[in-house]
Order: sequence, then structure tokens, then C-alpha cells
Amino acid sequence: MFALVAVNMLIVMLTVAIHYEFLHWMTRLLPRLNIVHRARIVVGVAGAMVAHSIEVWVFGLAYHLMINTPGWGALHGEFFDGSLLDCIYFSFTVFTTLGFGDIFPEGDLRYLIGIESLTGLVLITWTASFLYYEMQRSWSST
Repeated sequence: MFALVAVNMLIVMLTVAIHYEFLHWMTRLLPRLNIVHRARIVVGVAGAMVAHSIEVWVFGLAYHLMINTPGWGALHGEFFDGSLLDCIYFSFTVFTTLGFGDIFPEGDLRYLIGIESLTGLVLITWTASFLYYEMQRSWSST
């Protein structure tokens, strides 16, 4: 049980740290860009998409490692073959809370999946707040 909690916390802390660093980097980069405001927002959205994709890959890699380690659980589905890309696809559906239901978990892996949904919701909301702030900052100065 301790290993389960520790691994889950480590993965969540890693993804939150990645997100923080990307937003911090963009906070410093965007004002320095000598381009129109609309383009700065597009750069911000692109940066956020990169950050979210990296975070999804962190969870996907964790799923791939966990399903290939005895005792952590498994993922099942008609077209799921256990490949890394299948784990990444599954992670995208969980992170975005889309949840197609074509792949389903069993065992201790279920806890990380639940935490990924919550983490994805929080990080996506954080990104929306960041982008809104960036838009407001520019709109108030014009």
C-alpha cells in the first residue's frame, strides 16, 4: 500500500512540476516576444499543449511500466495490445476525462488512473487561468 501511494504521489508531483516550469517559462517568454498579442496567445496555447502532452506521456509511461511489472494491475480492451502507444492513448483519454471506455483497468493501477483524471482537470484549469490572465494583461494595456 505504501509503494502504491508513493508511486502515485511521485508521478503527480512530477507532472505538476513540469506544468509549473512550463507556465513559469511562458510567463517570462511571452512579454518579450516582439509580436502581436494574438500571436503571443497562440504561442502560449502551443506551449500549454506541449506541457500537457509531456504530462500525458509521464502517466502513459507509468502505465506501461506498471502493466509490465507483476502486482500493479493490468489494462484490458478489445484493441489494447499493451504497447507504449496504447498506454499513451489511454492516458490522453484519462487526462482529458474523455474516457472512451475502450480500455479498462484492473488492480492497483486503478488508483493512478483516478488521480490522473483529477490531475488533468486541475492542470487544464490552471492553463486556462494562465491564458486568461495573459489575455487580460494585454487587453488592459491597449
